[in-house]
Amino acid sequence: MRLVRFGERGSERPGLVDEAGGIRNLSDHVETLDGANLDPDRLAALAAIDPRTLPKVAEGTRLCKPIERIGKIIGVGPNYADSASLAGFRINPEPTLFLKSATSACGPNDPIEIPRLANRVDWGVELAIVIGRVAKYAGVEDVQRAIAGYCLANDVTERNFQLQRGGQWTKGKSHDTFCPLGPWLVTPDELSDPDSVELWLDVNGERQQTGSTSEMIFKIPYLVSYVSRFMRLEPGDVILTGTLAGVGLSYDPPRFLKPGDRIRLGGSGLGEQENVCVAI
Repeated sequence: MRLVRFGERGSERPGLVDEAGGIRNLSDHVETLDGANLDPDRLAALAAIDPRTLPKVAEGTRLCKPIERIGKIIGVGPNYADSASLAGFRINPEPTLFLKSATSACGPNDPIEIPRLANRVDWGVELAIVIGRVAKYAGVEDVQRAIAGYCLANDVTERNFQLQRGGQWTKGKSHDTFCPLGPWLVTPDELSDPDSVELWLDVNGERQQTGSTSEMIFKIPYLVSYVSRFMRLEPGDVILTGTLAGVGLSYDPPRFLKPGDRIRLGGSGLGEQENVCVAI
């Protein structure tokens, strides 16, 4: 099942994608896509609904981030060997974790803001894990029961704020619009093999990143279990699993985003995003 949220800001509603790729309105069956409604059992009940019985949503309606209220966004640092080597990051024996503000999340096609005083805004296509049940000290063998699904993400980062302004990575990761999510929340039955998702990202029509989640150093069950040792995971939390080689920081000289740049990215089974960068 592919779940979405649609509508203008402040009036978003839940929906699902039918076999023809159209959006159907789920409002009569679930009020929001967050919290307890992300429990896998509740999602299974939604999957039993015949999409043909649901009202159609007008084509071209804005898609929003697929989870309404996100508690926290946990990023995983270098998780692809080539990406770490090219960008100059060290791979540690354990995953590097950072927090990305929940307010950084936005819709899959919303504009990406270039912050004031920023001149090194970077991209990073990723697979995101969405939590559907509380997980605390979860064993690797248990984490699948805690996963609501997966979605496409772009871990946008201002590298000066991240690396030259002191402290932790969070302030380079957390500006509004620095985490486009979606278009869909894809349930595990729909994405049967998240360890073999093909990811890609283009900037102004030029391919920058391409690769597969099969190349991840720390795999999905381990990552969820590992994070749950340090913080309680709750429904609506999002874990970003790391980005591929080809970020702007890895070029010589580096390449960074500027107002007017257009970013397209996608993942097999996860859909596509397209965003335009804007000055604020």
